[in-house]
Amino acid sequence: MREITVDHLADIASGAAILGTGGGGDPYIGRLLAASAVRAHGAVPLVPLAEVPDDAVVLPVAMMGAPTVMVEKLPSAEQVGLAARTLATYLGRELTHIACAEAGGVNSLIPVVAAAQLGLPLVDADGMGRAFPELQMVLPTLYGIRATPMSIADEKGNRGVLDTVDNHWAERLARSATIDMGCSAMISNYAMSGAQAREALVPGTLSLCAELGALVRAAREAHTDPVARVVERLGGRRLFGGKVVDVARRTVTGFARGEARLAGTDADEGAELVLRFQNEHLVAERDGVVEASVPDLICTLDRESGEAVTTEGLRYGQRVTVLAAPADPRWHTPEGIALAGPRYFGYDIDPIGVAG
Repeated sequence: MREITVDHLADIASGAAILGTGGGGDPYIGRLLAASAVRAHGAVPLVPLAEVPDDAVVLPVAMMGAPTVMVEKLPSAEQVGLAARTLATYLGRELTHIACAEAGGVNSLIPVVAAAQLGLPLVDADGMGRAFPELQMVLPTLYGIRATPMSIADEKGNRGVLDTVDNHWAERLARSATIDMGCSAMISNYAMSGAQAREALVPGTLSLCAELGALVRAAREAHTDPVARVVERLGGRRLFGGKVVDVARRTVTGFARGEARLAGTDADEGAELVLRFQNEHLVAERDGVVEASVPDLICTLDRESGEAVTTEGLRYGQRVTVLAAPADPRWHTPEGIALAGPRYFGYDIDPIGVAG
């Protein structure tokens, strides 16, 4: 895939929802925005990470906020372009490439909107290989790349630029601004050179999104098990199959926080799985024993269709399969675990990966 057309968007959205690990925002919203932008401006060139020149100016664009709010507070395409143009003007540099901050959820498609509007190629890569709830939780942080200067813009036309002492402060101040903007906003940050991008980003993730979406679609058409295809492609393992019996969800400090309880069915009859999330699924506990945790991926898929079920979409009675898949190996370094491991989120456990 060397360009993104309207025909690619459904598969990208479907695959991005899987990599979103329950969060990242509803990719259907991003799909609608991207379709409108691509129809208006044409197909978006997709450039492999290895082909980005050293002196390129790469600018990630993303949506920040609580997924529960994004369902009702829809962004505008103009808001996406405003965030990118604001930061480019502040930097005083000519942009050459747009990138994804995260491959999961709506933020796999928001950059398509920016690339189409600005007439720039999109890098086939992202900053984490999944979705995480806080903006410092990207691999560029591990490489010393600054999150700021960063721009932030709301749907009313308000915009600003933050310049902070470190990436944790960028998250803290941007989160406060996002709450004042209605708990969702567009941002552009982690401006980097091509050489930095090739070192710090996860290659091929937009292509992976499209591939996962196509696998799920093909499995449904062939009446085979789409969940098994996803598990195989991601090198993961099935954790649990069951019915959602309770969801406690609340929007706090700009995040969707809560837990979901699943009662086991079929092979898991009599067991219970608890999913704990902050936008994304963080920990999966089976009968009180942790089966998987961040930084690895915990994904909830509809048992029949194979489509991802987001944390804001979990409802009583849904029958789902939960799987775990390995994260980029850099997340399992001491620095990666300190940045996005279970203890960062308040769970006093070591990371539990897909190997158990």
